Amino acid sequence: MDVSTLEGKTALVTGAASGIGKATALACARRGARLMICDLDETGLAATAEDIRALGCTVTTRRVDVADPDAMRDFAAAVHAEVEAVDLLINNAGVALGGGSLYMSLQDWNWIVSINLMGVVHGCHYFIPPMVARGRGGHVANVASAAGYVGSAGLVAYSTTKFAVVGLSESLRDELEPHRIGVTAICPGLINTPITRSARMLGPDATPEIRQRMIEFYEKRNYGPERVAANILRAVQRNRAVAPISPEAWLLYYLKRLIPGPLMRIQRMMFDRMRQQSS
Repeated sequence: MDVSTLEGKTALVTGAASGIGKATALACARRGARLMICDLDETGLAATAEDIRALGCTVTTRRVDVADPDAMRDFAAAVHAEVEAVDLLINNAGVALGGGSLYMSLQDWNWIVSINLMGVVHGCHYFIPPMVARGRGGHVANVASAAGYVGSAGLVAYSTTKFAVVGLSESLRDELEPHRIGVTAICPGLINTPITRSARMLGPDATPEIRQRMIEFYEKRNYGPERVAANILRAVQRNRAVAPISPEAWLLYYLKRLIPGPLMRIQRMMFDRMRQQSS
């Protein structure tokens, strides 16, 4: 899909109140797109909408829990009352959960799966069929993670959901290719967004010291969501199947393929070192 200009096209972004979602919605607006955005954070969503209108673009907003299929159905109905189909669907909304499986309850599993995986499924379920029926192609960008191709003991549930999003995206890509709809799994990497503060932590790593160390690390790295947004549009333009974003995400992408065993040991050593320094 040509996204060099989005004049006359509609982009839909979930989780658009902050972070990568907000930056991507604004990047689309700067290229002239009409925006459809949703989030649970009404205050943040209103701020994003105000910024979009300041760029001279039309925007429709709605408070939506992507984990709720009925809410997503109603959002889709509202969107399709305004446009026949969206041109660019960006399933971005997601949450983080740190900790191993031994410390997780089934409620923890259900919470993260309902948002990170089923939220993407709901977006695809309600918005892709109208894109197919319209017959003018388009693109779907599902935001996964570098944790979607490299698992770790400290992110068991998060990695599970992101691996699933990568698999879903690759499968949809094969299915939708005859309809001229591209699909990309976006794998940002170490990005400085509010998710470092809102992530749930379980087990021995659920300490203020470890959280603060994580926040400081991401802030020091300072790879911002605006850079991710620019690279998302670049990946869509190039119709990439899987799009690592940050340098770390690219490094992990290739190391997983070249030396998967040593990579896992390196990760464990780094994580253990961070834990020791925070104790």
